[in-house]
Amino acid sequence: MLPPRWAVLGGRAVPAAVSAMLSPCWAVLGGRPPWRPAFLLLSPVLLPAGGRQLPFSTTCARCSKNRRLRQKRVISERKLTRYFVDHRKVRVVGGQGGGGGHSFYSEPRKIFGGPDGGNGGDGGHVILKADQQMKSLASVLPFYQGFRGERGGRKNCYGANGAYVYVKVPVGTLVKEDGKVVADLTQHGEEYVAAYGGAGGKGNRFFLSNENRAPTLFTPGEPGQERVLHLELKTTAHAGLVGFPNAGKSSLLRAISRAKPAVAAYPFTTLNPHVGIVHYQDYEQIAVADIPGLIKGAHQNRGLGMAFLRHIERCHFLLYVVDLSVSQPWIQLQDLKYELEQYKKGLSERPCVVIGNKIDLAQSRINLPLLKEQIDDRVIALSALTGDNLEELLLHLRELYDTYVKTEQSRGQSPVKW
Repeated sequence: MLPPRWAVLGGRAVPAAVSAMLSPCWAVLGGRPPWRPAFLLLSPVLLPAGGRQLPFSTTCARCSKNRRLRQKRVISERKLTRYFVDHRKVRVVGGQGGGGGHSFYSEPRKIFGGPDGGNGGDGGHVILKADQQMKSLASVLPFYQGFRGERGGRKNCYGANGAYVYVKVPVGTLVKEDGKVVADLTQHGEEYVAAYGGAGGKGNRFFLSNENRAPTLFTPGEPGQERVLHLELKTTAHAGLVGFPNAGKSSLLRAISRAKPAVAAYPFTTLNPHVGIVHYQDYEQIAVADIPGLIKGAHQNRGLGMAFLRHIERCHFLLYVVDLSVSQPWIQLQDLKYELEQYKKGLSERPCVVIGNKIDLAQSRINLPLLKEQIDDRVIALSALTGDNLEELLLHLRELYDTYVKTEQSRGQSPVKW
């Protein structure tokens, strides 16, 4: 019989207090240290009288990981805004060049071999690269630095150049320095060197001359270029949905494309732009951007006006969405064009079409002929909720796109493709 405060663990008697201090997945076996795993035990742990016998196990409930599958949480529109960033301040520093080598050739029976220190490698650049898969500047860090070049070696070996650091940014990113535009990345794969790496230092072999046959001079690598850049994202799309809050822009984008902006039965406004792709049978694709709702005085930065008015600059033609169920819907169109014109002269004169939404309501059918009498632009009445008359919109959207392609080709420029 064992004393009441002793237990048998791995064939040996140890104090019960010691066995309680051990993790359930470790044990002492044959006097060996306690880092032997418990699955080497050949016998269960025996506890004193009044205790229970623990079954043999290779895992520990206290130490095991939670293996339950985690379901993806639904992100609300308010929480989604922190994942969309359209401006960012970045400090970029090129990699420092490697120092020059300092050595002399040494070989048996060759006393005066001469200097053989190689030059150092150049520092790596920091390069901004436009990527169509990126939709926001949220993943861009506030600081980037290129890799340093290696030092020059013996036997005139040059040091390796530092690796480049590529920073992926969305297509349509504008790069500014001290308020001046230095780059505009509008094409997929377009690159801009944000900071050049420093040149590598010279080894003592470089300073060999007839006057100095054994130079000991070598230079360190030069520091990389340092800049502070401001990145500004302007959404690139063929068409832009422009309208006041609750006009039905998000519902319309969901109806004509596979984009899934947030919609609900209660009034609210979209907080960040969404881009949907409209597919046609001839494999042509048209990008349509859902610009967040504007308000009166948006050009004076009221509400979120200035933050999203710049996204309309990239759109080649506009789709004005008005709510036909309100009284005097043509007033909405006048206010929208006024805000665009005040923000940038000529922006409201781009090719456009007026979309009268919510035609399924009784009041909308009364206001439709009144709207057509007040304006000269083409009006397409539809319902984004029920899908009525969406075919007419898609056909006219293709006509606007074909006109844009012909105009760009006549100017000798390539149209934006998605």
